[in-house]
Amino acid sequence: MDILFRTKKFEKVCNDFRALQRERGERQARLIRRRLDELHAANTLADMGHLPPPRCHELGMNRKGQFSVDLDHPYRLLFIPAHDPVPLLPDGGIDLAQVTAIEILGVEDTHE
Repeated sequence: MDILFRTKKFEKVCNDFRALQRERGERQARLIRRRLDELHAANTLADMGHLPPPRCHELGMNRKGQFSVDLDHPYRLLFIPAHDPVPLLPDGGIDLAQVTAIEILGVEDTHE
């Protein structure tokens, strides 16, 4: 899957492991890199649903259309499909089998 980043700064940090460690700590840096590698290796977003540890899922409420994968609790790596228009199913949901590119938004605690 193609991975884009919302900001150049976060892209640069994610692609420099030492900088990622300085900014997010050793444990979270390793998890971020692992999740990015898993996302990159997937052909579509639907492939991520078969991997239990990342717990890839769509968020709700005011984050509708955003997805997350788990890092260290309570933090998650947030992203959106990078398609215009976003591929939809007949019922209006996002067609995960058609999502081949994502845009990384950042790392957040979505429970706040």
